[in-house]
Amino acid sequence: MQIQHIWMFLLAISGFLVFSLLTLLSPAQASPEHWRQAGFSTDFSVHSVDLGTIFSGGPPKDGIPSIDDPRFQRADEIDWLQSNEPVIFLELEDTAKAYPLQILIWHEIVNDRIGDTPVSVTYCPLCNSSVVFDRRIDGTVLDFGTTGLLRNSDLVMYDRQTETWWQQFTGEGIVGTHTGRELKMIPSRVTAFEDFLEKHPEGAVLARPTFSPRSYGTNPYAGYDSRSAPYPFFQGDLPDTINPMARVVVVRDADHIFAVSLEHVRTNGPVAVSGDISVRWAGEQASVLDQRETERGRPIGSVEAFKAVDGERTPLVHDVTFAFVAHAFHPDVAILGITSP
Repeated sequence: MQIQHIWMFLLAISGFLVFSLLTLLSPAQASPEHWRQAGFSTDFSVHSVDLGTIFSGGPPKDGIPSIDDPRFQRADEIDWLQSNEPVIFLELEDTAKAYPLQILIWHEIVNDRIGDTPVSVTYCPLCNSSVVFDRRIDGTVLDFGTTGLLRNSDLVMYDRQTETWWQQFTGEGIVGTHTGRELKMIPSRVTAFEDFLEKHPEGAVLARPTFSPRSYGTNPYAGYDSRSAPYPFFQGDLPDTINPMARVVVVRDADHIFAVSLEHVRTNGPVAVSGDISVRWAGEQASVLDQRETERGRPIGSVEAFKAVDGERTPLVHDVTFAFVAHAFHPDVAILGITSP
């Protein structure tokens, strides 16, 4: 097992060990001088968040390696992905691609290009957040990597051009040159592989990287989404009106953000979160964070979020994350369908 993945092993074994690791590492690592010694050339004099809220997740810079030269296979030729396994389904410029979470759980970022659009497909396991970004800022194409750091338990990315740090869940620059800027999010959704295969049998599916020591098809966070609370990497307040680990759909429409519990959509969908914005149930998928083998994860469901415009449904940026994440980043946004834990 590589050193940078020992932390994943600890996560899978014991929350106590994770807490011990956090206690030992965090105070020293919330320090620009320490981060410079770790290889960052980020301008730490510019930041929009308290640097003390950024914690080490264990791995060093790029210890969780992004995929920068992705390979793809035709969907109807895949024999290593089960029908119920989740993929990030991205359709752009008449091209459809699927990015299996059994790969992204080990890499977290894929720097790709669809047609003329350079994109970063991202997944943070600790927040179960799947977000796709246009990786252009002022005409410059950015390449993203992992810092090995977390804020509100969410992946902190960095771009290799300016070494600005970016919050994965919000797409905001939080430390460095591009502090205060926002990456453009691109609508995508997480769905079962069989859904993608049915719609796009010739579509491109991210292939497993070759010559990699990672155990694709296994989950280093087994049992994580059955916990009563996140790992101790999260140091913020937990919501008290909903199970912190309950799944919540966060929908973005320009500057407006809406939230609804996944269970509420399952039971009552389609759910109107505003006058013209709805979230509807779209079938089942396996949880990638449940069992050790990703194909054995319990069914958790898929959704679609859209806005009705002139009788047409326009897909919206949305994410299915945990309630503690929605509460941490959007504490003033009411979660529809809340039931007490």
